[in-house]
Amino acid sequence: MIKVTAGADAPERCSQAFTVAAVAVASGVEVSLWLTGESSWFALPGRAAEFELPHAAPLPDLIDSILAGGTLTLCTQCATRREITEDDVIEGVRIAGAQVFVQEAMADETQALVY
Repeated sequence: MIKVTAGADAPERCSQAFTVAAVAVASGVEVSLWLTGESSWFALPGRAAEFELPHAAPLPDLIDSILAGGTLTLCTQCATRREITEDDVIEGVRIAGAQVFVQEAMADETQALVY
């Protein structure tokens, strides 16, 4: 489980979270990536393409990798604060709240990382 709180406001931290999640998926690890705070915007179509960080993998490619083999969740409260609905997000992104987050975080053999 990876929780990313950073977006374009902290590009290195943001990129690290998506990179670690994509590498974990590619390695066969069951991954759940949670978008919170400023990373919430990357649940919207086209927003990841606007993100730039030299010497980093393109964010849209990382998101595609994560969606192909993992779960990508947008925090309910974060979505609501930004007026993002399920109709707005990239296909495959779910919106879920604290109850689901805690359930996933407390599952046996779960390792949580926060960026």
